[in-house]
Amino acid sequence: MPEPDPLRDDAAWTGFCADFRAWLLTDGNRCVQLGADERLGELPRGDAAAVDARVAGARGLLRRLDDPDGLGARDAGDAAALDRDLARLTLQAQVHADTLLSDGLPRHARLPSVGEDVGAGVFLQFVDDPRPEEERLTTITARLEEVPHHAKAVLGRLERPVSRWVDMDAEKCTGLPDLFGTILDRAREIGWFGVPRLERAVELATAALLDYGRRLEALPASDGFHLDEADARRLVALRGIDRSLEDLHELARDFLAETAATVEELRGRLVAKHGLPADTSADELTRVLAERFAVPLPDGRLEGVLDRYERERERILAFVTARDLFPVPDDQDLVVMRTPHFMEPSIPAGAMMPPPPLREGVRRSLVYLTLSQELLAEHTELSVPVMMIHEGIPGHHLQLAWAASNPSFVRRVYDGLHLAEGWTTMLEDYMLEAGYLREAGEAGDLTDEARFVGKRDISRIGARVAIDLFFMTGERSFLDVGVPCDLSSPDPFVAAGNLLAAVTGFVPERVQAELNWYSQERGYPLSYLVGNRLTWELKADVAASSGLTGLDLDRAFHRTFLAAGNMPLSFLRRVFRDEGLLD
Repeated sequence: MPEPDPLRDDAAWTGFCADFRAWLLTDGNRCVQLGADERLGELPRGDAAAVDARVAGARGLLRRLDDPDGLGARDAGDAAALDRDLARLTLQAQVHADTLLSDGLPRHARLPSVGEDVGAGVFLQFVDDPRPEEERLTTITARLEEVPHHAKAVLGRLERPVSRWVDMDAEKCTGLPDLFGTILDRAREIGWFGVPRLERAVELATAALLDYGRRLEALPASDGFHLDEADARRLVALRGIDRSLEDLHELARDFLAETAATVEELRGRLVAKHGLPADTSADELTRVLAERFAVPLPDGRLEGVLDRYERERERILAFVTARDLFPVPDDQDLVVMRTPHFMEPSIPAGAMMPPPPLREGVRRSLVYLTLSQELLAEHTELSVPVMMIHEGIPGHHLQLAWAASNPSFVRRVYDGLHLAEGWTTMLEDYMLEAGYLREAGEAGDLTDEARFVGKRDISRIGARVAIDLFFMTGERSFLDVGVPCDLSSPDPFVAAGNLLAAVTGFVPERVQAELNWYSQERGYPLSYLVGNRLTWELKADVAASSGLTGLDLDRAFHRTFLAAGNMPLSFLRRVFRDEGLLD
């Protein structure tokens, strides 16, 4: 890798980074998420004034970046220039997100968030915080004591909240008392001196959540949540994606057509292999494979699925290590756990909480798995390997563990969605091509079965582009991606759900959970397919420019990608050029 640019040690840049860090860490939950030591006993501020302060702070930092007599006047080497551009993009995106309107109102006026605000930081401190248990219980208690005030502040900023988001927040709040009870049980178990204070805090927080739920349901709500087209285009651009909405729509259409052809080819081979009638449909074949390759649960406990994921994690690590496919740091760890109840509305099947980039020591990720009898078909002997490739090593966990150790503060904390999702979805194909499931023990070569299930599942990323564009703009034509299904419902969630179900065959519970987060995380759902295509394009360009082939190409590509840190893929091309791997 190139030597660090000397401007990284420039006093003006160092001062800017310190102020940029302070701006990021005004939110108590972000402090927990990033692994900072500040505001651990504070909930995020829930009032509109906090949003105004965040916007003002971002605009002040942008002025410093562009000041012709300050940072903007300085010549910068390649690495420093990239960091400055990345900081600028982060700030611009936050200002845009906090000021854009839907139904004539800003996001914070329409988004009930008490369930997420309270639950996310408390849960992470309880299960993934290296501080002594007594310290964690103290800051958790302080947060719970703030719940009544926080709930009132959120209610005070809300105006015509989105109906779907009201239901989501109410469901999250309903699950929080179970989390509080678990924490209280643990405090009693260890004989913590602060149990009486915690008991009182739990009592007041639970009552405040019940009152909040009643008041939230009584607010006038609205079904409208689309953006102006100009805001949607700006939002995508501020993700670092240099493609038009129309280009993205065409990308989704082409991807779904290609994937459907692959699924049909695999269907034909697999119905013959498994002795099924030649006219067995893809849906029927999916059900048959789910039954034949169900994860055994001899004692009937759903948590047995977690044990199966742990075994797969070990097997994947042994495979990639033996072949030296990816650099794996020594100071990393991965914990697989069941999704807590209050988070289930937003996590359809699984999700990963990355290593906090500002925390010293072992880079540890949490993988959540949503388990229920209805969702058991999502966790089979064929889907478990793909899920662990995606979420663990060599997927999200590996990439983000490396990014969390990057020497650049900006690259550690940047939320590089399409880079991260492009990396992981690329790996789902790469690992099968590398022969991972050819060595599946007694079951024999399961590559075709896993590829069939994986291609049906990854079809979701094509549907996600269409639905994301539709949810952002309200333009129904974005849902037309050549997939036969009923798009006529005036309810956007019904129309989008019909497309998603037609493309993926997901059970209704997963369809609804997917749509929940699509509606709130604008520009994130489309990042999977965009990242996937751009990552493969980047690798092809590296091969053409460098002349590398085979494992030499793979190792150079993986090493450079992982060492670069978090950034949009358009920025990552600059890193590959600096490395001499791109013209």
